[in-house]
Amino acid sequence: MFDKLIKKSALKSPWLFHINAGSCNGCDIEVVAVTTTLYDAERFGFKIVGSPRHADIVVVSGPVTLQSRDRLIRTLAQVPEPKCVVSVGSCPQSGNVFKGSYAIDGPLEKYVHVDVAVAGCTPKPQAIMEGLYEAARILEEKREMIRKAAKGVKGS
Repeated sequence: MFDKLIKKSALKSPWLFHINAGSCNGCDIEVVAVTTTLYDAERFGFKIVGSPRHADIVVVSGPVTLQSRDRLIRTLAQVPEPKCVVSVGSCPQSGNVFKGSYAIDGPLEKYVHVDVAVAGCTPKPQAIMEGLYEAARILEEKREMIRKAAKGVKGS
């Protein structure tokens, strides 16, 4: 009974964990703006949580720096499956203006599969919201595949 309730509520309210992998904070400000009353992502169920262990969707901003790389990998490993990874801004995708720097070890795709990439420097809050909607859709597809696989195992 509780499993069914948890699955239904998880569908409607994916939780976000935000990781700054060395950004200039421009994208971070926009991610936070999405959760304020102006854009109010929480009305659609998106909520930023303080622990990667509670997250469904991971939002990563910034080029992956040498200093943040190991922490990023460890943090992503703590997020339960199925998870969805969203890169916000140009930096996680290409390094943007930091590309070629001795301190950059990106792109993010080198370390984890990125499900949704929100482009821009900095991306508009509307684009971030669209990326989150897409991530929620992908997350539900991943959950459905797991449910079908579990039914197939039980039916054997």
